[in-house]
Amino acid sequence: MTRILRKLMTRTGRAAAIVAVLAAALTGTAGAGTASAAGGWSCSGAPVPAGYVITMYNPSGCGNHGSWFQQPAQNRLWTCSGSPIVSGYVLTNYDVKGCSGVGAWLHELVRNGVWTCPYSPIPAGYRSTTYDARGCAGLGAWLTVKI
Repeated sequence: MTRILRKLMTRTGRAAAIVAVLAAALTGTAGAGTASAAGGWSCSGAPVPAGYVITMYNPSGCGNHGSWFQQPAQNRLWTCSGSPIVSGYVLTNYDVKGCSGVGAWLHELVRNGVWTCPYSPIPAGYRSTTYDARGCAGLGAWLTVKI
């Protein structure tokens, strides 16, 4: 029974860590007592510096609460679900198994004629047009064109 409870607590802790980092990434906040780093590994819930994205997840990091690797944004970089999307970038593909199973999005600098995924920002000066249901690993994609 104790072994089962430990497994449940570990899974629960991991799930809580994923929720915490997603909330922190979306709101720009962090939980109390979280480690933070300008690049490199940080504990779940730590703020992500401006211009940085989350590119790897280690579920056993930070005492089994999970840790995330932060690095400066760059073109054609796979980032974990919940990572900030840096201004001027769009989401162009999705991998459900990426980032140790939490999902990953391909970030690219916006350009005329790029296909963008759901939840991707559309930067000023661009608009979405044609839809393709097969794009972004079956999530659908929109053709983004310069106005």
